[in-house]
Amino acid sequence: MADPESAVKELRKHIAAGAMHDSAERCDAPKCHPETRVTVQDELAGWVKNGDKEEEPKKIIWVTGPAGGGKTAIMGSTAETCQKKGLLACCFFFSSFTGSTNRQFKRCLVPTLAYQLVQHKALRDVRERILSCVEHDPAIFEKQVEVQLDQLLLQPLREGRRGLNWPKVIFIDGLDECQAEEYGDTPRSRQEATRANEADQTEILHALLKAANDLSFPFRIIIASRPEPAIRSFFTDIAHHTTREIFLDDKYGPDADMLLFLNSKFKSVQRQYQLSASWPSDNVKQTLVENASGQFIYVAAAMRFIEGSSAPPQELLDQVMALRRQDVSANPFAPLDALYTHILNSSPKPVLAARWLSLIFLTRTLDNRVSNERLSARFTQLFLESSPGEASYVFRSLNSLVFIPPTNNHTSPYSLFHKSLTDSLEDRSRCGSLYVPDRYELYTIRYLQIWKDKGPATSLAALEKGVFIHQFLELHTWTFFHLSMSLPSTRTATIQIATPTASVISFPKFIRNAIGI
Repeated sequence: MADPESAVKELRKHIAAGAMHDSAERCDAPKCHPETRVTVQDELAGWVKNGDKEEEPKKIIWVTGPAGGGKTAIMGSTAETCQKKGLLACCFFFSSFTGSTNRQFKRCLVPTLAYQLVQHKALRDVRERILSCVEHDPAIFEKQVEVQLDQLLLQPLREGRRGLNWPKVIFIDGLDECQAEEYGDTPRSRQEATRANEADQTEILHALLKAANDLSFPFRIIIASRPEPAIRSFFTDIAHHTTREIFLDDKYGPDADMLLFLNSKFKSVQRQYQLSASWPSDNVKQTLVENASGQFIYVAAAMRFIEGSSAPPQELLDQVMALRRQDVSANPFAPLDALYTHILNSSPKPVLAARWLSLIFLTRTLDNRVSNERLSARFTQLFLESSPGEASYVFRSLNSLVFIPPTNNHTSPYSLFHKSLTDSLEDRSRCGSLYVPDRYELYTIRYLQIWKDKGPATSLAALEKGVFIHQFLELHTWTFFHLSMSLPSTRTATIQIATPTASVISFPKFIRNAIGI
């Protein structure tokens, strides 16, 4: 190979570094609390080591279950265990609601897996072949997932000399959060987006199944996702001979694990606030476990709320306990929805908080349309605020739901602790009065107001204002399309006006009329 370092750099350009299990981006990602979820972790680790000794060996395990059941925590902790034992080959943790947006898309999957194999000390022979492929075909990253997997993984593994210390497993988490990229400026309808997402997810599954059935492929694959229809259909109808399913239900003792988690968390609160070792009572903890209905995310969200500083911990605990016992027969997520609604209502402006969260996390309007990266929390705050300091005011009680970067961090985006919050917000029957029927209305209002005011509501120094305006203008093309659909006008002539950065931009006349220029 002429220049392996150049090939490594080219490969590096196409990966989602944040999707690796030990990435800095995932430093706050959920992991199993010590001594919890031991049964399912042991089952997965045992299969990785000894699965070929089973009576009917399977090459794939599908870990599934409802939202909030702890799938990502189990995958993260098990991947960490496998890495320490030299068993982890590579992994990819999809995420549609937190971290960099390239963790949402299929295009980064195979390059990220290949990059980890290149870095693996036991796979040096495979490394050379992967880099040779990149060097000879730089366009490989634009090809279909199956082609990428064949050329960047399967062929190098076929040709490499297998060693005794080769790793054994690949982890793919959150497959149901893989989203199809949009090309062009026309947003998809919800039905079109769902179909496109399902097509990308099944494309990935077909490629992984082909690899698993290849005799030269040395790895087992653990895939975790919600039991969405397209994914379940694939495993039931197509991959059932190759796949073993682990459904996270009562068999794996979630109630006992949640009680261990609560005991540990309450001890931390006791130390911080010098509370009695008997606080709270066992009955209180048992009630919290019962309210969770098997969903680990319930107790995790409740404890983040109780650990918050908006009121003394007993007062916050009383608020959680006062939530009416929910009937889970019609909606298994009713207790979780009630908790989310209570926390959102603790905001001084709960309806506005729901509108902001819906806009940020249920639309792609505040993504960089060039790089597909989510814009920073600082930009989002400046864009949404109608008066200085409004974001801190609106979000000040929501730290148990939303990761809010420090004020001196101007690059990190807002992110959610769990996707189940967006599930609740986009369903009127689950979030009630906090449901936002038109998620784009606020965007339209703020976009036009910023043009009218030639900047955000908050006064900025010249350098930061320049950065804001540059990012604001990157929203331009998509916004024109959306506004042309929502504002009444039949005129298509354009005019030119000076922007706050003194550049010149063409405007459709309906926007000129809307902002009064």
